[in-house]
Amino acid sequence: MNSLKLPANTVLIPIDMQRAFDAPPWPPRWNERVDENGLALLAAWRAAKRPIIHVRHDSVVEGSTMRPGQPGNAFRPGFDPLEEEQLVTKSVNAAFIGTDLDFRLRRLGADTVVMFGISTDMCVSTSVRVGANLGYRVILVEDACDCFDLVDGAGGVIAAREIHRAHVATLRADFAAVVTTEDMLTALSAVKAA
Repeated sequence: MNSLKLPANTVLIPIDMQRAFDAPPWPPRWNERVDENGLALLAAWRAAKRPIIHVRHDSVVEGSTMRPGQPGNAFRPGFDPLEEEQLVTKSVNAAFIGTDLDFRLRRLGADTVVMFGISTDMCVSTSVRVGANLGYRVILVEDACDCFDLVDGAGGVIAAREIHRAHVATLRADFAAVVTTEDMLTALSAVKAA
């Protein structure tokens, strides 16, 4: 994607890259490369010295594997924020609701955000939609996202890959530019070379 424009103040926002998603009660996921792709984005962003704001879900639901103090609340290996990187914690699906994420982005002068994480259909999708509604240019790195098989309420299960595909299509239609990890790494390299 040669036309991908990344202003210098574009902010990378990894969403809920947490350990809870690897164990019950969470159902099966589909993207075996979610960590690899997410870590590649983080490494490239850090090498380019661009801003990163990490988002972590701190559940307020009793018994949740994502509650503070539970092992699942911790970041996945390699996804912990570095000392100079910002962290926003949330307790609902949207990273902008009940947090100061919008304020932090405006203080950075950012109008473009790049998002990825878990899960495509829940916290990622909701954050992308709210971000777009707040006026940000949102770029979704779709192969650095993952989601779960979902019970359909009619006795069946919708495969995680299909859930992902449908949500990415909806976000592409009205809320975000959708790219791959390779697209994003290429765009960052082009900016550095210019």
